[in-house]
Amino acid sequence: MNGETQLSFEEVADRAGFLRERIRSLGGDEIGIVAVTKGFGPWALRAASGCDFQMVGESYAQELESKWSQMTNEERCSLDVHFIGGMQTNKVRKIAGIVAVWQTLDRHSLIDEIAKRAPGSSVMIQLNLTSSETQGGCQLSEADGIVSRAREQGLRVIGAMGIGPQGDSPIIRAAYRSLISFAEDHGLRHRSIGMTNDLEIAIESGSTMVRIGTALFGERPAR
Repeated sequence: MNGETQLSFEEVADRAGFLRERIRSLGGDEIGIVAVTKGFGPWALRAASGCDFQMVGESYAQELESKWSQMTNEERCSLDVHFIGGMQTNKVRKIAGIVAVWQTLDRHSLIDEIAKRAPGSSVMIQLNLTSSETQGGCQLSEADGIVSRAREQGLRVIGAMGIGPQGDSPIIRAAYRSLISFAEDHGLRHRSIGMTNDLEIAIESGSTMVRIGTALFGERPAR
């Protein structure tokens, strides 16, 4: 977060208005927006709250813990933190009291740790929609077992999450539709797909929740 360019609240508010209009024009009045504040300082969390984004997305446990400690209780109460990055099991304990929704369930060991540290949590199954292991998420062939294990452990499985693949629109669309089909088969209400660059395809495919960082806060500083 060192050396980052901090946008003014007015600029973030303008961007938020444009984003909401963009989504509305696509017929997405009911689509939730996760304001992705990962990589930015506490200012982004405060700006998200000020622009009435209740859901914010974070991906790094240590960074989240540090930023959260700089927020007032009132600011914290206005936000629901969605953890959207790869999660190491040994980091769950550090942020168990901060995270409202874990969008990153992809293996049994992580299920067990979240159930231990944050019983009854709301979780989403992360599916790997690409051929790249660096994207994270479980394979579709493993996902049934992940859902079953999470429910057995008392977690609330509320949806599925995926990162769109690189490529032409038909490739992205096919990947997203595989996630939608999975969610429908398992009675999962939320489908967290779509980011700044593929918003239109995601909404067309059936997204109920988009994760937006760049369009709101600018380019993320290098870590």
